[in-house]
This record gives sequence, structure tokens and C-alpha cells, in this order.
Amino acid sequence: MASEQNGHDGEKNSQDAEKPHDENTEFSVIKRHVNEARIMTACEKGDLDELRAIAIAPGGFHSDHLRNQAWPILLGSEGPETISNGHSKGTDSWRDLPKHRDEEQVQLDVNRSFVYYPNDNTQAQLEAKKSELSDLITQVLREQPYLCYFQGYHDISQVLLLALPPSMRAVAMSRLSVLRIRDFMLPTLLPAISQLHLIPDLLRAIDSELFTHLSTNEPFFALADTLTMFAHNVQRYSDIARLFDALMAREQVFGLYVFTQIVLLRRDELLAHDEPDMLHFALSKLPSNLDLDAVIADAATLFAKYPPESLRAWKRISKFSVLKTTRDLQTLPAQSLADGKAFFEKQVREMWWDEQRQKAMKVAWNNRRVLFTILVGVGAIYLRKSPVWAGVVSRISAFKPGD
Repeated sequence: MASEQNGHDGEKNSQDAEKPHDENTEFSVIKRHVNEARIMTACEKGDLDELRAIAIAPGGFHSDHLRNQAWPILLGSEGPETISNGHSKGTDSWRDLPKHRDEEQVQLDVNRSFVYYPNDNTQAQLEAKKSELSDLITQVLREQPYLCYFQGYHDISQVLLLALPPSMRAVAMSRLSVLRIRDFMLPTLLPAISQLHLIPDLLRAIDSELFTHLSTNEPFFALADTLTMFAHNVQRYSDIARLFDALMAREQVFGLYVFTQIVLLRRDELLAHDEPDMLHFALSKLPSNLDLDAVIADAATLFAKYPPESLRAWKRISKFSVLKTTRDLQTLPAQSLADGKAFFEKQVREMWWDEQRQKAMKVAWNNRRVLFTILVGVGAIYLRKSPVWAGVVSRISAFKPGD
């Protein structure tokens, strides 16, 4: 009897143990349906504020089915806009356009794509996806021929290829390229590198000890992640899709806050490294066990507490940079590809003038003695060969940096 009672007790305990699990499962299903309904309602209304709030909240948009609805709205690509040159999205007319100068490099990168995901495809399926990826990138570049391809662009493109149906990919990727990651597609990567200095500025404001410890390294360790929207290093598709939810929803500068938050989470690990080379190596690799929901929420908190305008490096960012042209989230979806091209051209001209100015300053410094000699002559004429003036200029011309 005792044995039978124990048997019943064991069965009851087993049922009790399963009951919370069943309730949790049922609650999770209900919660998922509520979240899906919330996302669909926001998409139907075109409620950008609500979509951005959802993107930062735990789970983001949850599934590719919902991303198909939300991402195009956030990118402003759900309308009937033609991509460029009068070609409507969804057509193959781009194949007749002149080849882009970077297509050979595109093919090299496509050949080594889909390394981490999807991991349940056959080799034939992967080859088919590589062909689709090559077409997607080539179409965007041929239709926006002024853009310069960069290595890592294929990492971003493959995420959109996996998340969106074929009819949505090209226009979404075009708008992302021209309006969100345009700085990385300029003739040089100098603007992209300039952005990285916002990271030490943030660290200085948040954690002076960690900032000082890392100050022996230039922030180049963040280039691969910021350049590819983290797609180069994140190894699980579910993780990168979740991260893209937030990056699509927020200002382009938000990715730098995400990277900074990851650095802060690794504080103890990084403080244990003394060698600059070891620090650079550690910082250039992302931990595999990140709680992305927490990282995104904490990055949003950092953004609210330390907005980019409060950082010293922000003043050196071009007003035509995507960091500033995406600063107003309300106007971003309304920007056109023509707007993005205009920003691109203005930034290129600005870069050209900066380069000419630097060259002129270098020439002036290299010829400073000649210039000072001319100055002596001019000064002698106007000051009637004043020995005091000539003496001052003579001392200036003999000056060497470091004296």
C-alpha cells in the first residue's frame, strides 16, 4: 500500500512539476500572439514610434514574417519608389546596366559568404543563395554606381537576403546603403574611421578607468563590427536578425552605443589585459554569449544619458554624414535615394576641400623659410626696415617644432 501510495505521490509530483511548464508554455504562446498583434497593428498604422519601441524591447520583431512587415517601413521602402535610373523594383532591367567597377571583389566576397548560417542547407541550396546574393549586391551597385563597395557589405546583404522575400530585397538594400551606411561607401574609409572616436568619448564619460586603460589603442578594433552592423562577427542568424531589428529602428550612430555597451560588459576581462596588442585582439572579437536584449536596452539608456551631441568627436563629424542625416528619425523614412546621393556628393566635395587644405598647409610648412623671408621683405617695406620687426621675423623663421 505504501508502495502504491508512493507511486501515486510520484505521479502527482510529476504532474505538478509539469503543470507550471504547461502554464508557462501557454503564457508564452499568449504573449507571443499579443506581441505579434502589437507589431502588425503598428505596421498597419505606420506607427514608427511604436515600431521603434518594439525593436528595443525584449525579442524585437521575433520572426522574419514580422520583419517582412516592419523593416521596410523603418527603411521607408514599402512605397512604390523606383530604385534609381527609372528602374522599378522587382524587375531585371538592372542586368542591362553598365558593370560596376567593384564587381570582381563582390564575387570574391560572395564566394566566402554564408559561413555561419544557414547551417541546415545543402551545398546546392547554399550555392543558390550565393547566386541570389551576388545578384542583389550587383543590382544595388549598378543602380547606384557612385557607391563604392567595401568588404563586409556582403555580410549585411546576406542578412537582408535571408530575412526578406525577393521582391523586397533590392529596394530595402538600396535604401539601407544610400541612407544608412553611406559613409562606408564613400571613396575612402576616413569618415568611417572618424566615427570610431565617439567610442572613447563615450567611455571617458562613463568609466574613466576603463577609458584610460584602453587609450593606448586607437579605436580601430571596432571597425569590423560597426562597418558590417555586427554581421561579420555574430555567428547565429537569430542573434544578428534581433540586432538588426534595433539597428534598423534607431539612428545610425546607435551601433556605436551598442559596441560601447559590449565593451563595458567586458570591463573586468579587458582590465586584465596590459598589452595593447592583446587588448586590440580581445576588442575586435565579440563574446558568443551576449544577452542581446540586455545589450540593446542598456545601449538605449546610454544614448539617452549621453547623446552624441555631448561627445567631443561629434563636432568633427560632417553634417552630410549618415550619423547626422539620420539623427532625426521622423524625417528619415521620407528621405529619398536622390537625397542620399546629394548628401554623398556634398560629403565627397567636403572631403576634397579638406584634402586640398591639408596639402596646402603641408606645402606651406615645408616652405616656411621662404614664406618668412617674403614676410620679412613685406614687413621691412611697411615698417621702414625696422630692426625690431626684422629681428622678430628672423627668430620666427629659425623656429623649429619642439624648440
